[in-house]
Amino acid sequence: MTATPVPDAPLPDAPGAELTPDTTVSQRWRYAIMNFGLTIPAQTTSFLLLYYVDHLKLNPAWAATAMTFFALYNAANNPLIGFLSDRTRSRWGRRIPYVRFGALPSLLLFGLLFSAPFSGTDQPVALLVYFVVMLVLWEGFATAVGTGYLALLPEMFRTYRERTDVAWRMNAVQIFGLLVGLALPPLLAGLIGWTAMAWVFAALSAAAIFAGLGGLFERPGSSDRELGFFTALRATFTHRAFLIVVAALTMRFFATGTLAAGMGFYVRYSLGIEGGAATTILLAGAFVTAGLALYPWRTFIAPRLGPRGTLMLAFALTAASLIPLALVNSLVGAAITTVLFGAALAGLILMGDVILADVIDDDELRSGQRREGMYYGMAGFITTLSSALTSQTFGAVTRASGYDPTLTVQPDAVADGFRFFMTVPPIAGALLALAILSFYPLHGARLSAMRDALASRRTGQAAASQS
Repeated sequence: MTATPVPDAPLPDAPGAELTPDTTVSQRWRYAIMNFGLTIPAQTTSFLLLYYVDHLKLNPAWAATAMTFFALYNAANNPLIGFLSDRTRSRWGRRIPYVRFGALPSLLLFGLLFSAPFSGTDQPVALLVYFVVMLVLWEGFATAVGTGYLALLPEMFRTYRERTDVAWRMNAVQIFGLLVGLALPPLLAGLIGWTAMAWVFAALSAAAIFAGLGGLFERPGSSDRELGFFTALRATFTHRAFLIVVAALTMRFFATGTLAAGMGFYVRYSLGIEGGAATTILLAGAFVTAGLALYPWRTFIAPRLGPRGTLMLAFALTAASLIPLALVNSLVGAAITTVLFGAALAGLILMGDVILADVIDDDELRSGQRREGMYYGMAGFITTLSSALTSQTFGAVTRASGYDPTLTVQPDAVADGFRFFMTVPPIAGALLALAILSFYPLHGARLSAMRDALASRRTGQAAASQS
């Protein structure tokens, strides 16, 4: 299936020459809505330990060990699935089969993850085996669906204007999915149970994914010789622009992961506020603000600064916005700070997929192939390191401050320790990303030349296919 040019709402001009946009608002919205269905299960699985350990009484050490091995599997399968999708040839295309035929199994497995028939007190080994098997199966299908979905973005939407337009839509939808997947599970589980909650979420996710499935399409691919796995791996890791982008994105996830992990501790020990409502207010304020700010970033900033400039500005504003967390002593002050952070966060989430799409375009000129799967897979593999960095930083700060969860009253240094954790590491990560991006080569005249060359290549391919 190919896209049919349809008169559309005007998009702002972007720097550099490029092909004429040929997707419609309907296609962009249908693609974006699917992100809601992908986001909910991914976020809800954050509560797996609460479900298996606290609710079903699985041994915490067993659960922690299982999650450690799962993290290694999760990182390793990203590039492999991406590589396989690059080499897939079927009547439905390369990417679409993974979404079309993987979505339903992944959602069924998601429901089964929260439907364990065993108890940790009576059948602990059976519960552990069930947990591991279901988690591995779910993640494998979910990664295949997610990789296929994301790999279609630079293929379906070929111009900077289209990519920024669809990016703000899909990330606005994603933020709504974050609120649903992170805020509602404990509430719904208390009302209807964990199992019913999971199946309700699976149904919502299925509705979103299948609503957009018919709007997916692929363009004719390259006929050049395909690269083997290790050759493709080497080509990816020698692409300077990719390494710079993925390093910056890793710092982005480190900064946001630090804030998410530390907010509850910051509220309780640094601000002295008990209860989880304040934490929810602060995190929701950041996410809602980010969702509202996506459109202004896309409309007024991205067209003028381009991908690199927009991302650099977003990282600079992120660093500046977090400084007040070291000083405020009230919920109101913290809320104002998280709103400022949310406004900066919008620029980060808008540009992540857009700038990676430029890297993939550049790779097409270098390799003669479209290798979206490998690039998104390797990006997923590398950015997962951010969670390990966050965990190690958390451990170092808590040890240095004397935090001990068994104590009724914490040492005075703990309050300052969590202020440090919420400011210095994420600010340092944002500034490091800003410095890294200063070496990113695809901007200005070089980016324009790349887009011109790519447009000429695709025009030649289209003419050859019609002759």
